[in-house]
This record gives sequence, C-alpha cells and structure tokens, in this order.
Amino acid sequence: MTQALRLGIAGLGTVGVGVVKIIRRHADLLQARTGRPIEITAVSARNAKKDRGVNLSDYAWESDPVALAKRDDIDVFVELIGGENGPAKASVEAALASGKDVVTANKALLAIHGQELAEKAEAAGRVIRFEAAVAGGIPVIKSLTEGLAGNEIKRVMGVMNGTCNYILTRMQSQELGYNALFEECAELGYLEADPNLDVGGIDAAHKLALLSSIAFGTKPNFDGIQIEGIQQISLEDIHQADDMGYRIKLLGVAQRSARGLEQRMQPCLVPSTSALGQLEGGTNMVVIEGDSVEQVVLRGPGAGEGPTASAVMGDVCDLARGLQIPTFGRPATSLQDAQAAVTGLPAPYYVRLALFDKPGALAKVAAILGDAGVSIDRMRQYGHSESTAPVLIVTHKTTRATLDIALEGFSNADVVADEPVALRIEEV
Repeated sequence: MTQALRLGIAGLGTVGVGVVKIIRRHADLLQARTGRPIEITAVSARNAKKDRGVNLSDYAWESDPVALAKRDDIDVFVELIGGENGPAKASVEAALASGKDVVTANKALLAIHGQELAEKAEAAGRVIRFEAAVAGGIPVIKSLTEGLAGNEIKRVMGVMNGTCNYILTRMQSQELGYNALFEECAELGYLEADPNLDVGGIDAAHKLALLSSIAFGTKPNFDGIQIEGIQQISLEDIHQADDMGYRIKLLGVAQRSARGLEQRMQPCLVPSTSALGQLEGGTNMVVIEGDSVEQVVLRGPGAGEGPTASAVMGDVCDLARGLQIPTFGRPATSLQDAQAAVTGLPAPYYVRLALFDKPGALAKVAAILGDAGVSIDRMRQYGHSESTAPVLIVTHKTTRATLDIALEGFSNADVVADEPVALRIEEV
C-alpha cells in the first residue's frame, strides 16, 4: 500500500477539531482522491484534558507545538494556533527546518512574516500552503495560483470579513445602529478577542496582503495597505447610500497602475445591484479581474469549523498528491518589493457633513472644496436640527489625497460641527 501522509496538528480549536472530524469521517474518500491514506500522527494544544467533542486518544500528544513540528513521524505540520509571532511562528520555522511541509490558516503570520518564511521553505525544498487563511471555504488562493495562472491580474477586490458584513447588512435590514450590532456580535462570539481586528479592518487587511502578493508578484506588504474600519458608519449613511442605489461594504481592493500598487481596506459604496452589493450576512466574496478571463466572482462562507477545515484539507490533499507550488505562486526570491502608489486612482466620493446652521456655511464648504480642486457632482441639505444642518455631497472623480485637503480645510473653517464621513464610491 502507498505510504500514508502523516499529519501533526497544532491547535485544537474550532478549525483543528474540524480537520480531525473530516479525516475521521472521510478517510476512504480522501484516499480515493489522493491515492494514499491521510492520517493524524500527533496533536498539540494548551489543554490536554479539555473535552473537544472528538476522540483524540489515537494520537500522540505534545504540549509544545515546536516539539510536535520536529517529530520524525509527521510529514506535514498543520498550524492552527494563530497569532503573528510566538508559538505559531516558532513552530512553523521548526517544521521547515525539520523538512516538513506546512499547512496553515494563519493570515497574520503570513501577512507579516510571509516573505521570510517563504524563503526558508524554498531553501529547504518545502512548501507552505494557506488556503484557509483567506476567505474561509472559498478556494481563492487556488484560483489565483492555478486556475487563473494564465492571466495578468488587473484587480483583486472583495468582502473578506464576515463580521463587518454582518453588521453592515443588519444595519440595512433591521434598522439597528452600529453600537447595538457590535454588542450583538460580541454576544454571538463573532468578534476576535481584540474586536478592532474585525471592525477596524485589520483582519481583512491581512488577507488582502496575501492576495495582493500572489496577484502581482510582490512581497507581502501589510504596512502598505491603507486601512479604515467601519466604526464611523451610521444608520444615516446606510439610508443615504440606499437612496442613491448603493450599499456600504468593507471592501478590500488591490490593483496596480502607472501610479504603483494600490492596496486599501476601507468602507466603500458599491452598487446595490452588483454581486458585492447583494452580499448578505457573514458571507465573503472575492472578485478577480484578469486580462483573459475578465471577471471571476467567488462567493462562500468566510469562517467557521466546516468551511475553514475544508480549506485546510484542500491543501493537505494537494500535498498528498505531490503538488508543489511556491508559497505565493512563484519563487519567493523572485518577488519584488511593492512600490506603493503615491496616490490612489480617482473615484467619486460620498461626503456627509453636519454644518452649524448659520448663514454662509454651505457656501464656505463649496469654496473649500473648490480651492482644493474637488468638483461637486451633487449636494443637498436635509433634516435641520436646532443647531446643525446635515449636508450630503457626492463629488466627481478625485483622489483621496485631494479630498483630504478639503476635509482638513473644513476643520479649520468653524462651519463643520462633527467629524466628516467620507466614503469612496467604488466601480465594481
């Protein structure tokens, strides 16, 4: 019989347990599809006595994931610990040094240390696979590195954090404010231990850094991503966007132009009739645009035991078949430094202001925009209160850098009562 592929799994949380379940439930199916048995040899987690709802007695136990990574009786180290440093990084490095391939769901680790680890894997003749690190059960990494390998990628964009999409779509459908929905997500367990990783856009930006590297042949550059969360979005913004035929999404976009590589994770307005605009709840969606294929839309569950474990097993099965692909789709030593765009490509912007209700305020706002070089497409006042007058402005195409000059001018003009909200209107 063909020799089994032996796994060591570090991290027995939701995803790790999901991987164990798949291997136990589908052993015959996995062997039929890969041509060899796939077995778990040893596992590691912080608490050996915890009831995880699955039988682990058949596997050797290691309290230290680094010790697990070095075992002679594993071929593939499956890292499901999480975190950009600490035991996750140390154990992955140990696995590569010990001649093991690595499968991981750790987006933060690869977004920050991916280049270094990819070079170590390449030097050792090993590979790192990470389908589960981006968009849960959606095979977006495989699509970029294999299915679309014949394309020059023009743009990658998508909704990559289910918690943010859940909040924004519930604001739309249930007329609930951001704060109420944030508390609801906390009660449902949808938020990371540090909620800012979700609502601040950091989690999704880690994912965008990885997709951008594969798409454009650059070293992962998390620090080069413009990141803005959804905390400032109000029901008023949801209503106004809807009235204009848009939905608000936390949208990640990576595209290269003559200006350089543009990478941003920020709330944007997208047409309500578009695939992204119709995306509901915790679902993820990634849109890939290539010169030959034009546009491909991938939609599916972005998190959870089953979807993420499914992605892990997709990578494991490829290794069982002997498929060897460089970490970011091409040799790590060939990846270029990302030349960040000095300014992003121009787009229309939605701007909401609360003006002090006094003569000349609106004229002063229009003058500040004009002096900055921002042209107004439409502007209207609505819903006066006793002291302020809300104003909605949609600009013609401009860059965010130019708009920021105007926003700074507002703060110095004594006419704007609150912090302005400025959202890009993305062409999708």
